[in-house]
Amino acid sequence: MPGQNRDTIARRQVDKFAERRDQLAAAALQTLAEQGYANTSLRDIAQNSEFSHGVLHYYFADKFELIMYCVRRYKAECVTRYDSIVATAVEAGQLRRGFGAAMAATLVEDAALHRLWYDLRNQSLFDEKFRADVTEIDQSLERMIWRIVSKFAELSEAPLAVAPGLAYAQFDGVFQHALLRHIGGDGTAATELAENVAQILPTLLAAQD
Repeated sequence: MPGQNRDTIARRQVDKFAERRDQLAAAALQTLAEQGYANTSLRDIAQNSEFSHGVLHYYFADKFELIMYCVRRYKAECVTRYDSIVATAVEAGQLRRGFGAAMAATLVEDAALHRLWYDLRNQSLFDEKFRADVTEIDQSLERMIWRIVSKFAELSEAPLAVAPGLAYAQFDGVFQHALLRHIGGDGTAATELAENVAQILPTLLAAQD
């Protein structure tokens, strides 16, 4: 019994520690998204949240650990964002419209967070400490896109003509281009993104005889 009690207390402490890290990450994410990685310090994050600089240092060793924790949490949500579209689509056109609309919506609603992601992905080209985490997140996004295009192929009753990496690169490219335009004040970026996404999907299918 005493051993079980100690294990229960230890689990509660671990859960409480993880819960507090989640709270800190949620508070930090918006500041990081608005200012970018290079321009944000732990002190900046503390000043824009209810948590002190000392508390941030207690739960995270440095800015790098905090920012990767934040982005991992956010991207973990992102990769499930389109699951309901895949699960409920009963014909190819419905999936095309739903996917395009969802991409346009997240472009507008989460522009700052997507900008932070691209900032970190660019950082990984120069700083090796980012590379493993960024690669893992990137691969999870590629799998997300592949689930969508595979469902589209199934509903279209046609085989896919591309590999997962190429499919991901096409959607990632049009999204990043639309993000740049949207952040620059182009009011048509989201609408055109939805249209471009819908146009790309059929091009991924093999030609039918």
